[in-house]
Amino acid sequence: MKYFICIFGLLAIISCTQKEKKTEENLEAKAKRIHEQTITVDTHNDININNFTDSINYTQKLETQVNLPKMEEGGLDVSWLIVYTGQDTLTREGYAKAEENALAKFEAIHRLCEAIAPDQIELALTSDDVRRIDSTGKKVAMIGVENAYPMGEDLSNFEKYYNLGARYISLAHNGHNQYSDSNTGEKDSVWLHDGLSELGRAAVKEMNRLGIMIDVSHPSKASIQQTIELSEAPIIASHSSARALCDHSRNLDDEQLKLIQKNGGVVQTVALGAYLNTKKDSLQSEYMQVIYKEVADSLNVAWHDPSNFDSLTDEQKEDFFENYPVILKISNTVAAKRTDAPPAVNVADFVDHIDYMVDLIGIDHVGISSDFDGGGGIEGWSDASETFNVTLELVKRGYTEEEIAKIWGGNVLRVLDEVQTFANGQLK
Repeated sequence: MKYFICIFGLLAIISCTQKEKKTEENLEAKAKRIHEQTITVDTHNDININNFTDSINYTQKLETQVNLPKMEEGGLDVSWLIVYTGQDTLTREGYAKAEENALAKFEAIHRLCEAIAPDQIELALTSDDVRRIDSTGKKVAMIGVENAYPMGEDLSNFEKYYNLGARYISLAHNGHNQYSDSNTGEKDSVWLHDGLSELGRAAVKEMNRLGIMIDVSHPSKASIQQTIELSEAPIIASHSSARALCDHSRNLDDEQLKLIQKNGGVVQTVALGAYLNTKKDSLQSEYMQVIYKEVADSLNVAWHDPSNFDSLTDEQKEDFFENYPVILKISNTVAAKRTDAPPAVNVADFVDHIDYMVDLIGIDHVGISSDFDGGGGIEGWSDASETFNVTLELVKRGYTEEEIAKIWGGNVLRVLDEVQTFANGQLK
Protein backbone atom coordinates (compact mmCIF):
# COMPACT_ATOMS: atom_id res chain seq x y z
CA MET A 1 0.00 0.00 0.00
CA LYS A 2 2.81 2.37 0.93
CA TYR A 3 4.42 1.54 -2.42
CA PHE A 4 1.29 2.64 -4.34
CA ILE A 5 0.99 5.81 -2.25
CA CYS A 6 4.58 6.68 -3.12
CA ILE A 7 3.95 6.01 -6.81
CA PHE A 8 0.80 8.16 -6.84
CA GLY A 9 2.65 10.92 -4.95
CA LEU A 10 5.49 10.83 -7.46
CA LEU A 11 3.08 10.94 -10.39
CA ALA A 12 1.29 13.92 -8.83
CA ILE A 13 4.58 15.79 -8.46
CA ILE A 14 5.54 15.02 -12.08
CA SER A 15 2.10 16.13 -13.27
CA CYS A 16 2.32 19.43 -11.36
CA THR A 17 5.84 20.06 -12.68
CA GLN A 18 4.69 19.41 -16.26
CA LYS A 19 1.71 21.75 -15.81
CA GLU A 20 3.96 24.48 -14.42
CA LYS A 21 6.39 24.02 -17.31
CA LYS A 22 3.53 24.16 -19.82
CA THR A 23 2.17 27.32 -18.17
CA GLU A 24 5.62 28.92 -18.38
CA GLU A 25 5.88 27.94 -22.06
CA ASN A 26 2.40 29.31 -22.77
CA LEU A 27 3.21 32.59 -21.01
CA GLU A 28 6.46 32.95 -22.95
CA ALA A 29 4.73 32.23 -26.26
CA LYS A 30 2.03 34.78 -25.41
CA ALA A 31 4.66 37.33 -24.39
CA LYS A 32 6.61 36.81 -27.62
CA ARG A 33 3.48 37.39 -29.68
CA ILE A 34 2.62 40.56 -27.75
CA HIS A 35 6.21 41.80 -27.90
CA GLU A 36 6.36 41.37 -31.67
CA GLN A 37 3.07 43.19 -32.21
CA THR A 38 3.76 46.07 -29.79
CA ILE A 39 5.73 49.22 -30.62
CA THR A 40 8.26 49.30 -27.79
CA VAL A 41 9.48 52.77 -26.79
CA ASP A 42 12.39 53.48 -24.44
CA THR A 43 12.35 57.19 -23.61
CA HIS A 44 15.90 57.66 -22.30
CA ASN A 45 19.16 56.42 -23.87
CA ASP A 46 22.32 58.48 -23.48
CA ILE A 47 24.87 58.74 -26.28
CA ASN A 48 28.58 59.31 -26.81
CA ILE A 49 29.34 61.11 -30.09
CA ASN A 50 32.46 58.95 -30.51
CA ASN A 51 30.07 56.12 -31.44
CA PHE A 52 28.58 58.06 -34.36
CA THR A 53 31.47 58.05 -36.82
CA ASP A 54 32.03 56.32 -40.16
CA SER A 55 34.23 53.67 -38.53
CA ILE A 56 32.54 53.24 -35.13
CA ASN A 57 28.78 53.50 -35.02
CA TYR A 58 25.46 51.94 -34.03
CA THR A 59 25.29 49.61 -37.02
CA GLN A 60 27.88 47.54 -35.13
CA LYS A 61 27.29 45.50 -31.99
CA LEU A 62 29.34 47.82 -29.81
CA GLU A 63 29.78 47.47 -26.07
CA THR A 64 27.15 50.20 -25.69
CA GLN A 65 23.88 49.10 -24.11
CA VAL A 66 21.99 50.47 -27.10
CA ASN A 67 22.85 50.00 -30.76
CA LEU A 68 20.99 48.70 -33.79
CA PRO A 69 21.97 45.00 -33.52
CA LYS A 70 20.97 44.93 -29.84
CA MET A 71 17.70 46.76 -30.56
CA GLU A 72 16.95 44.19 -33.26
CA GLU A 73 17.84 41.25 -31.02
CA GLY A 74 15.69 42.46 -28.13
CA GLY A 75 12.80 43.86 -30.14
CA LEU A 76 13.27 47.47 -29.02
CA ASP A 77 11.62 49.60 -31.70
CA VAL A 78 12.05 53.22 -30.58
CA SER A 79 15.02 54.79 -28.83
CA TRP A 80 14.91 58.35 -27.53
CA LEU A 81 18.54 59.41 -27.97
CA ILE A 82 19.49 62.04 -25.44
CA VAL A 83 21.22 65.37 -25.91
CA TYR A 84 22.66 65.60 -22.40
CA THR A 85 24.93 68.39 -21.22
CA GLY A 86 26.36 68.83 -17.75
CA GLN A 87 26.67 72.34 -16.46
CA ASP A 88 29.29 74.79 -15.36
CA THR A 89 28.90 78.37 -14.21
CA LEU A 90 25.76 80.32 -15.02
CA THR A 91 27.68 82.60 -17.35
CA ARG A 92 27.74 83.39 -21.06
CA GLU A 93 31.00 81.44 -21.38
CA GLY A 94 29.54 78.40 -19.62
CA TYR A 95 26.42 78.43 -21.79
CA ALA A 96 28.47 78.72 -25.00
CA LYS A 97 30.66 75.75 -24.13
CA ALA A 98 27.61 73.66 -23.23
CA GLU A 99 25.80 74.58 -26.43
CA GLU A 100 28.78 73.37 -28.46
CA ASN A 101 28.42 69.97 -26.77
CA ALA A 102 24.65 69.87 -27.27
CA LEU A 103 24.83 70.75 -30.96
CA ALA A 104 27.49 68.08 -31.51
CA LYS A 105 25.06 65.48 -30.11
CA PHE A 106 22.23 66.69 -32.33
CA GLU A 107 24.60 66.43 -35.30
CA ALA A 108 25.63 62.90 -34.31
CA ILE A 109 22.01 61.68 -34.15
CA HIS A 110 21.22 63.20 -37.54
CA ARG A 111 24.38 61.65 -38.97
CA LEU A 112 23.27 58.20 -37.80
CA CYS A 113 19.80 58.55 -39.30
CA GLU A 114 20.69 60.39 -42.50
CA ALA A 115 24.21 59.28 -43.49
CA ILE A 116 25.38 56.22 -41.55
CA ALA A 117 22.28 54.00 -41.48
CA PRO A 118 19.25 55.63 -43.16
CA ASP A 119 18.17 52.17 -44.33
CA GLN A 120 18.05 50.92 -40.71
CA ILE A 121 16.89 53.84 -38.56
CA GLU A 122 14.94 57.05 -39.13
CA LEU A 123 14.26 60.11 -37.00
CA ALA A 124 10.63 60.56 -35.91
CA LEU A 125 9.06 63.88 -34.97
CA THR A 126 5.47 62.73 -34.38
CA SER A 127 3.61 59.61 -33.30
CA ASP A 128 2.49 59.15 -36.92
CA ASP A 129 6.17 59.11 -37.90
CA VAL A 130 6.82 56.42 -35.31
CA ARG A 131 4.09 54.16 -36.68
CA ARG A 132 5.06 54.80 -40.31
CA ILE A 133 8.75 54.07 -39.74
CA ASP A 134 8.00 51.00 -37.65
CA SER A 135 5.78 49.62 -40.40
CA THR A 136 8.77 49.65 -42.78
CA GLY A 137 10.81 47.46 -40.45
CA LYS A 138 13.29 50.20 -39.58
CA LYS A 139 14.16 51.28 -36.05
CA VAL A 140 13.01 54.67 -34.82
CA ALA A 141 15.10 57.44 -33.26
CA MET A 142 13.63 60.33 -31.31
CA ILE A 143 15.45 63.14 -29.51
CA GLY A 144 15.15 64.33 -25.93
CA VAL A 145 17.16 67.12 -24.31
CA GLU A 146 18.35 66.53 -20.75
CA ASN A 147 19.12 69.94 -19.24
CA ALA A 148 18.19 73.31 -20.76
CA TYR A 149 21.45 74.80 -19.47
CA PRO A 150 23.12 74.95 -22.94
CA MET A 151 20.30 77.19 -24.19
CA GLY A 152 21.65 80.04 -22.10
CA GLU A 153 19.14 82.79 -21.46
CA ASP A 154 17.84 82.97 -25.03
CA LEU A 155 14.32 81.53 -25.29
CA SER A 156 14.61 81.39 -29.08
CA ASN A 157 16.93 78.41 -28.57
CA PHE A 158 13.91 76.29 -27.68
CA GLU A 159 12.63 76.73 -31.24
CA LYS A 160 16.14 76.11 -32.56
CA TYR A 161 16.33 72.80 -30.69
CA TYR A 162 12.77 71.94 -31.74
CA ASN A 163 13.78 72.41 -35.38
CA LEU A 164 16.72 70.08 -34.78
CA GLY A 165 14.27 67.38 -33.66
CA ALA A 166 13.92 67.79 -29.89
CA ARG A 167 10.52 66.60 -28.73
CA TYR A 168 11.07 66.73 -24.99
CA ILE A 169 13.26 68.96 -22.84
CA SER A 170 14.10 68.87 -19.14
CA LEU A 171 14.66 72.34 -17.70
CA ALA A 172 17.26 71.15 -15.17
CA HIS A 173 19.57 68.23 -14.45
CA ASN A 174 21.77 67.62 -11.40
CA GLY A 175 22.26 71.18 -10.23
CA HIS A 176 20.25 74.40 -10.17
CA ASN A 177 20.47 76.41 -13.38
CA GLN A 178 19.09 79.57 -14.94
CA TYR A 179 15.67 77.95 -15.53
CA SER A 180 14.94 75.72 -12.58
CA ASP A 181 16.00 74.24 -9.28
CA SER A 182 17.13 70.60 -9.33
CA ASN A 183 16.13 67.64 -7.17
CA THR A 184 19.72 67.69 -5.88
CA GLY A 185 18.80 70.65 -3.67
CA GLU A 186 17.16 68.20 -1.26
CA LYS A 187 20.60 67.20 -0.01
CA ASP A 188 21.29 70.53 1.68
CA SER A 189 17.95 72.38 1.27
CA VAL A 190 19.71 75.15 -0.65
CA TRP A 191 17.65 76.49 -3.53
CA LEU A 192 18.30 79.08 -6.20
CA HIS A 193 14.75 79.96 -7.30
CA ASP A 194 12.41 78.08 -4.93
CA GLY A 195 11.19 76.26 -8.03
CA LEU A 196 11.23 77.86 -11.46
CA SER A 197 12.93 81.14 -12.29
CA GLU A 198 11.03 83.77 -14.27
CA LEU A 199 12.98 82.55 -17.30
CA GLY A 200 11.87 79.00 -16.49
CA ARG A 201 8.24 80.05 -16.32
CA ALA A 202 8.57 81.65 -19.74
CA ALA A 203 10.24 78.47 -21.02
CA VAL A 204 7.24 76.38 -19.96
CA LYS A 205 4.96 78.60 -22.03
CA GLU A 206 7.38 78.49 -24.96
CA MET A 207 7.51 74.69 -24.94
CA ASN A 208 3.71 74.59 -24.86
CA ARG A 209 3.67 76.95 -27.84
CA LEU A 210 6.14 74.88 -29.85
CA GLY A 211 4.79 71.41 -29.05
CA ILE A 212 7.72 70.20 -26.95
CA MET A 213 6.93 67.80 -24.08
CA ILE A 214 8.20 69.14 -20.75
CA ASP A 215 10.26 66.55 -18.86
CA VAL A 216 10.24 66.78 -15.05
CA SER A 217 12.53 63.88 -14.16
CA HIS A 218 15.34 66.03 -12.71
CA PRO A 219 13.83 69.33 -11.47
CA SER A 220 12.92 69.90 -7.80
CA LYS A 221 9.51 69.12 -6.32
CA ALA A 222 8.59 72.82 -6.25
CA SER A 223 9.67 73.16 -9.89
CA ILE A 224 7.53 70.19 -10.88
CA GLN A 225 4.48 71.57 -9.07
CA GLN A 226 4.92 75.00 -10.65
CA THR A 227 5.46 73.48 -14.10
CA ILE A 228 2.21 71.52 -13.84
CA GLU A 229 0.34 74.63 -12.68
CA LEU A 230 1.68 76.63 -15.63
CA SER A 231 1.57 74.07 -18.42
CA GLU A 232 -1.53 73.97 -20.57
CA ALA A 233 -0.45 70.62 -22.05
CA PRO A 234 0.43 67.27 -20.43
CA ILE A 235 3.99 66.72 -19.19
CA ILE A 236 6.23 63.67 -18.84
CA ALA A 237 8.82 62.32 -16.44
CA SER A 238 11.13 60.68 -18.97
CA HIS A 239 12.97 58.44 -16.48
CA SER A 240 11.70 58.32 -12.88
CA SER A 241 10.24 55.73 -10.52
CA ALA A 242 8.05 55.63 -7.40
CA ARG A 243 9.42 57.22 -4.25
CA ALA A 244 7.10 55.18 -2.06
CA LEU A 245 9.07 52.07 -3.04
CA CYS A 246 12.52 53.68 -3.20
CA ASP A 247 13.20 56.89 -1.29
CA HIS A 248 15.46 58.77 -3.73
CA SER A 249 15.13 62.44 -4.65
CA ARG A 250 15.03 61.47 -8.33
CA ASN A 251 11.83 59.51 -7.76
CA LEU A 252 8.31 60.90 -7.56
CA ASP A 253 6.21 60.76 -4.40
CA ASP A 254 2.50 59.99 -4.40
CA GLU A 255 1.54 63.67 -4.43
CA GLN A 256 3.66 64.29 -7.54
CA LEU A 257 2.36 61.17 -9.25
CA LYS A 258 -1.24 62.26 -8.69
CA LEU A 259 -0.47 65.74 -10.02
CA ILE A 260 0.93 64.21 -13.20
CA GLN A 261 -2.16 62.02 -13.48
CA LYS A 262 -4.42 65.05 -13.12
CA ASN A 263 -2.33 66.88 -15.71
CA GLY A 264 -2.83 63.97 -18.15
CA GLY A 265 0.88 63.21 -18.29
CA VAL A 266 2.93 60.03 -18.06
CA VAL A 267 5.73 58.73 -15.83
CA GLN A 268 8.35 56.58 -17.57
CA THR A 269 9.51 54.06 -14.95
CA VAL A 270 13.32 53.83 -15.09
CA ALA A 271 15.43 50.66 -14.96
CA LEU A 272 18.21 52.09 -12.81
CA GLY A 273 19.01 50.08 -9.71
CA ALA A 274 19.48 52.98 -7.29
CA TYR A 275 15.97 54.24 -8.13
CA LEU A 276 14.29 50.83 -7.76
CA ASN A 277 15.53 49.08 -4.60
CA THR A 278 17.89 50.98 -2.30
CA LYS A 279 18.92 48.03 -0.11
CA LYS A 280 19.66 45.62 -2.93
CA ASP A 281 21.36 48.30 -4.99
CA SER A 282 23.59 49.44 -2.12
CA LEU A 283 24.79 45.92 -1.36
CA GLN A 284 25.29 45.12 -5.02
CA SER A 285 26.98 48.45 -5.73
CA GLU A 286 29.43 48.06 -2.85
CA TYR A 287 30.29 44.57 -4.08
CA MET A 288 30.59 45.60 -7.74
CA GLN A 289 32.71 48.72 -7.10
CA VAL A 290 35.60 46.44 -6.17
CA ILE A 291 35.17 44.43 -9.36
CA TYR A 292 34.80 47.57 -11.51
CA LYS A 293 38.08 48.90 -10.13
CA GLU A 294 39.83 45.56 -10.68
CA VAL A 295 38.58 45.38 -14.29
CA ALA A 296 39.48 49.01 -14.99
CA ASP A 297 42.98 48.44 -13.61
CA SER A 298 43.38 45.34 -15.77
CA LEU A 299 42.43 47.42 -18.82
CA ASN A 300 44.74 50.23 -17.68
CA VAL A 301 41.92 52.79 -17.70
CA ALA A 302 40.47 55.00 -14.99
CA TRP A 303 37.29 54.00 -13.15
CA HIS A 304 34.86 56.74 -12.14
CA ASP A 305 31.96 55.94 -9.81
CA PRO A 306 28.70 56.98 -11.60
CA SER A 307 27.31 58.28 -8.28
CA ASN A 308 30.01 60.98 -8.37
CA PHE A 309 29.43 61.79 -12.02
CA ASP A 310 28.64 65.48 -11.57
CA SER A 311 31.89 66.13 -9.72
CA LEU A 312 33.96 64.81 -12.64
CA THR A 313 35.80 67.04 -15.09
CA ASP A 314 34.70 67.09 -18.73
CA GLU A 315 37.67 64.88 -19.62
CA GLN A 316 36.74 62.38 -16.89
CA LYS A 317 33.13 62.33 -18.11
CA GLU A 318 34.32 61.51 -21.62
CA ASP A 319 36.45 58.70 -20.16
CA PHE A 320 33.41 57.41 -18.29
CA PHE A 321 31.17 57.28 -21.37
CA GLU A 322 33.90 55.61 -23.40
CA ASN A 323 34.98 53.00 -20.86
CA TYR A 324 31.82 52.33 -18.82
CA PRO A 325 30.12 49.89 -21.25
CA VAL A 326 33.26 47.74 -21.56
CA ILE A 327 33.96 47.72 -17.83
CA LEU A 328 30.29 46.97 -17.08
CA LYS A 329 30.14 44.01 -19.45
CA ILE A 330 33.36 42.39 -18.22
CA SER A 331 32.49 43.04 -14.57
CA ASN A 332 29.04 41.46 -14.93
CA THR A 333 30.67 38.38 -16.46
CA VAL A 334 33.14 38.20 -13.56
CA ALA A 335 30.39 38.64 -10.94
CA ALA A 336 28.20 35.96 -12.54
CA LYS A 337 30.90 33.38 -11.87
CA ARG A 338 31.17 34.25 -8.18
CA THR A 339 29.02 32.56 -5.56
CA ASP A 340 29.25 35.33 -2.97
CA ALA A 341 27.63 38.06 -5.09
CA PRO A 342 24.55 39.66 -3.45
CA PRO A 343 21.26 39.54 -5.42
CA ALA A 344 21.04 42.26 -8.04
CA VAL A 345 18.16 44.64 -8.71
CA ASN A 346 16.19 42.91 -11.46
CA VAL A 347 13.24 43.12 -13.84
CA ALA A 348 10.84 42.04 -11.08
CA ASP A 349 11.91 45.05 -8.97
CA PHE A 350 11.40 47.26 -12.02
CA VAL A 351 7.89 45.99 -12.69
CA ASP A 352 7.05 46.38 -8.98
CA HIS A 353 7.29 50.14 -9.61
CA ILE A 354 5.09 49.85 -12.69
CA ASP A 355 2.53 47.91 -10.64
CA TYR A 356 2.59 50.50 -7.88
CA MET A 357 2.10 53.45 -10.19
CA VAL A 358 -0.57 51.73 -12.26
CA ASP A 359 -2.50 51.01 -9.06
CA LEU A 360 -2.10 54.60 -7.86
CA ILE A 361 -2.58 56.70 -11.01
CA GLY A 362 -3.91 54.32 -13.66
CA ILE A 363 -2.71 52.42 -16.70
CA ASP A 364 -2.82 55.53 -18.94
CA HIS A 365 -0.09 57.36 -17.04
CA VAL A 366 2.79 54.87 -16.78
CA GLY A 367 5.56 54.03 -19.26
CA ILE A 368 9.05 52.55 -19.60
CA SER A 369 12.61 53.85 -19.81
CA SER A 370 16.06 52.37 -19.21
CA ASP A 371 18.63 55.20 -18.91
CA PHE A 372 20.94 52.89 -20.87
CA ASP A 373 24.46 54.19 -21.43
CA GLY A 374 23.83 56.69 -18.66
CA GLY A 375 23.88 54.46 -15.59
CA GLY A 376 20.76 52.37 -16.23
CA GLY A 377 20.47 48.63 -16.67
CA ILE A 378 19.37 45.88 -14.27
CA GLU A 379 19.53 42.10 -14.13
CA GLY A 380 17.32 40.84 -16.93
CA TRP A 381 17.33 44.15 -18.80
CA SER A 382 21.02 44.97 -18.90
CA ASP A 383 20.92 46.24 -22.46
CA ALA A 384 18.55 46.56 -25.43
CA SER A 385 19.05 42.91 -26.44
CA GLU A 386 17.11 41.83 -23.31
CA THR A 387 14.08 44.08 -23.88
CA PHE A 388 11.73 41.11 -24.28
CA ASN A 389 12.21 40.20 -20.60
CA VAL A 390 10.25 43.29 -19.57
CA THR A 391 7.27 42.23 -21.67
CA LEU A 392 7.52 38.69 -20.30
CA GLU A 393 7.37 39.98 -16.72
CA LEU A 394 4.37 42.16 -17.56
CA VAL A 395 2.57 39.15 -19.02
CA LYS A 396 3.40 37.11 -15.92
CA ARG A 397 1.85 39.88 -13.80
CA GLY A 398 -1.39 39.59 -15.74
CA TYR A 399 -1.28 42.72 -17.92
CA THR A 400 -3.32 42.46 -21.10
CA GLU A 401 -1.99 43.09 -24.60
CA GLU A 402 -3.78 46.47 -24.70
CA GLU A 403 -2.33 47.48 -21.33
CA ILE A 404 1.19 46.42 -22.33
CA ALA A 405 0.92 48.44 -25.54
CA LYS A 406 0.03 51.53 -23.49
CA ILE A 407 2.90 51.03 -21.04
CA TRP A 408 5.45 50.25 -23.76
CA GLY A 409 4.82 53.45 -25.71
CA GLY A 410 1.16 54.15 -26.30
CA ASN A 411 0.91 56.49 -23.33
CA VAL A 412 3.93 58.65 -24.12
CA LEU A 413 2.95 58.89 -27.78
CA ARG A 414 -0.55 59.94 -26.70
CA VAL A 415 0.99 62.73 -24.62
CA LEU A 416 3.14 63.79 -27.59
CA ASP A 417 -0.01 63.98 -29.72
CA GLU A 418 -1.81 66.12 -27.14
CA VAL A 419 1.17 68.45 -26.72
CA GLN A 420 1.46 68.91 -30.48
CA THR A 421 -2.31 69.35 -30.91
CA PHE A 422 -2.23 72.13 -28.31
CA ALA A 423 0.69 73.78 -30.08
CA ASN A 424 -1.03 73.58 -33.47
CA GLY A 425 -4.07 75.28 -31.99
CA GLN A 426 -1.90 78.03 -30.58
CA LEU A 427 -0.03 78.57 -33.85
CA LYS A 428 -3.17 79.02 -35.97
